[in-house]
Amino acid sequence: MTDRTPSPWLAAGALILLAFNLRLIFPSLSVVLPEIVQSTGISISTAGYLTTLPMLCLGLFAPMAPLCVRHFGIERTLVAALVLLTVGTGIRGIHGLTGLFVGSILSGACIAISNVLLPILVKRDFSSSMALVTGLYVTSMNLGSAAAAAFTVPVMTFWNTGWQTGLALWSLPTAIIALVWLPRLRIRSSASVIPHTPATIWKDPLAWQITVYMGLQSSMAYTVLGWMAPILQSRGLDATAAGIITSACIVANLVGNLVAPALIKRTADQRLLTALLSLGCGTALIGLLFAPPMWLWPLSLVLGFAQGATFATALTIIVLRSRTTAAATSLSGMAQSVGYTIGAFAPLAIGLIHHRTGSYTPIAWLLSIITLGASLSGWMAGRNRYVLD
Repeated sequence: MTDRTPSPWLAAGALILLAFNLRLIFPSLSVVLPEIVQSTGISISTAGYLTTLPMLCLGLFAPMAPLCVRHFGIERTLVAALVLLTVGTGIRGIHGLTGLFVGSILSGACIAISNVLLPILVKRDFSSSMALVTGLYVTSMNLGSAAAAAFTVPVMTFWNTGWQTGLALWSLPTAIIALVWLPRLRIRSSASVIPHTPATIWKDPLAWQITVYMGLQSSMAYTVLGWMAPILQSRGLDATAAGIITSACIVANLVGNLVAPALIKRTADQRLLTALLSLGCGTALIGLLFAPPMWLWPLSLVLGFAQGATFATALTIIVLRSRTTAAATSLSGMAQSVGYTIGAFAPLAIGLIHHRTGSYTPIAWLLSIITLGASLSGWMAGRNRYVLD
């Protein structure tokens, strides 16, 4: 076993490539959801459970990440997660609905563990440029989302295949990145294993404020990934157009991802930044429900920018509010396990509301509450303080 740490440039490249695969399963499902409902005969509420399941897994399996790191190290854990993510993504395209549910659970679990470990890698390897590297890997995540939203339906159309192939094809880039990460199994250093931190993080008020902020901003993000395309289709757009606008929204995330580090660097704290971004994100999302068709494109771009900046800021706050890598490990595990569990209930609630009312309009009330909550918790989380102080 080689006792060394990798080159910072190689570490950054590997991290960014890995991040590309951590959002593929969400928009690829969203854009084919109407076809799944039509071909299988499942209800809209069941479709809501289907879109919620992998998102719920992000919260339920996130606590496994610190345990895996303490036993196996960061690199080994991430390589195993990538291999299993490849398997889970492929399973979604076989054995019908059973394979779709099983593959979603396995994929969601692997993404959950990877989500927690990325901020830890940033804290460990890039302490002098945390905001920039966070912005870059979040940008890579959104590039993956944009690709999945834009190309799933056109590839299905080109090859004249069904939704099963459209979902399973995204196991290919994941398999390639898993091969890229395999050499990192040889890496074994004292920095690979993070020491245990006492459970007092769960009693820290600031940690809970960061966790609630992570959860509510995730609610808006997963609403976009799970329901933006169906909402646009309900406004009269076809599946291809809805997928393209959803992809454009995700591409606009990239601008927000890259602008956020510059904004963070120029502010003494992130209170005003988090509050304004949350308001902008929620207002644009609600606007998609009521605005005239000519405003759907501009609103989707505003939504994408605000959401991208919000997500990058939320992940950066986890690192900024931690004095040590061990504290970042505990905070990342807490914020993402509880936060993503909170976030997963928004798509589920939207599915239930739509099932009962036959309309997406009533979800404006739900989105309004989420927006106000994200703004308030973001203001509290943005204060220049540290957890466990």
